Amino acid sequence: MIQKAYLYHKFNDDKVQCDLCSHRCQIFPSKFGFCGVRKNKKGELYTLVYGELIAVHVDPIEKKPLYHFLPGTSAFSIATIGCNFRCEFCQNWQISQASKRQEQVFSKKTFTPKEIVTEAKKSGCQSISYTYTEPTIFFELAYDTAQIAKEQGLANTFVTNGYMTREALEKIHPYLDACNVDLKSFREEFYIKTCQARLQPVLDSIENMKEMGIWVEVTTLIVPEQNDSEEELKDIAEFIAQVDQNIPWHISRFHPDYKTTDSNPTPLETLKKAYSLGKEAGLKYVYFGNVPGESDTTECPNCGKKVLIRKGFWLEDNHVSGSRCGFCNEPISGVFQ
Repeated sequence: MIQKAYLYHKFNDDKVQCDLCSHRCQIFPSKFGFCGVRKNKKGELYTLVYGELIAVHVDPIEKKPLYHFLPGTSAFSIATIGCNFRCEFCQNWQISQASKRQEQVFSKKTFTPKEIVTEAKKSGCQSISYTYTEPTIFFELAYDTAQIAKEQGLANTFVTNGYMTREALEKIHPYLDACNVDLKSFREEFYIKTCQARLQPVLDSIENMKEMGIWVEVTTLIVPEQNDSEEELKDIAEFIAQVDQNIPWHISRFHPDYKTTDSNPTPLETLKKAYSLGKEAGLKYVYFGNVPGESDTTECPNCGKKVLIRKGFWLEDNHVSGSRCGFCNEPISGVFQ
């Protein structure tokens, strides 16, 4: 569906500037923004994917991954096509790299925000997750849905590349409860070459989210010979710790996909080195991703006992009571039922 966009401003020559993400595209009439799903029509900006869901699933919240936000619950997970990054290793490239610039045939379902919330509640979910592609580029749908969801007692989470503007965060933050942010690298040249974006706006978003009281977890997909040096992994860990040592860091194993099929999977030794660097930086919670059975259990930072025991994406045992360790009463950071 086509709907008037939020957060943009006009120029005298019918050009508009989108203020949702840090590309801040200046778009001429009949042209698209970088994301390919927002278009200038006669001096007004429109979203072309409102309600057009390309993916609708019920996922464990741990799959986002969010390990410290309502663990053991289900998230009603939705996405439209489109993204504002061009990552060469994207795992969801079939839908994230699709756009409205050309006619493409997709199996999509049309939902209103109210219908999304109704389906989420019917499915027994405690939250709605805006995920799979980049939620910033379907912001209007996410924002309208999040408002209704909050009224109905559901939480809202973003799985995001963190490239939204401060204005976008300020608008949605009263309704946004948690985010998992992809911090893909700590090098500007990586972001420019691989994502066609910049690093600083992502760092700003992580800091802004913490400042606004949104629960934050960070994921880094470690790609061999691209962002896997000890120096860079140390820089990422130290940045996260400087924002808050309680932020969980998910270090994920890369598997060849999209334009990086000639690369090898991340060696387990590299993940273990990143884990050690995270702990040395003072991070209390560090996890492996895409490696079943490796470091997916939450340990109490005080007594070391296992307080959240997972098998894959599923929570098998929970020893957190009232946000505290059930063994020694140490606070466990997160949002718990």
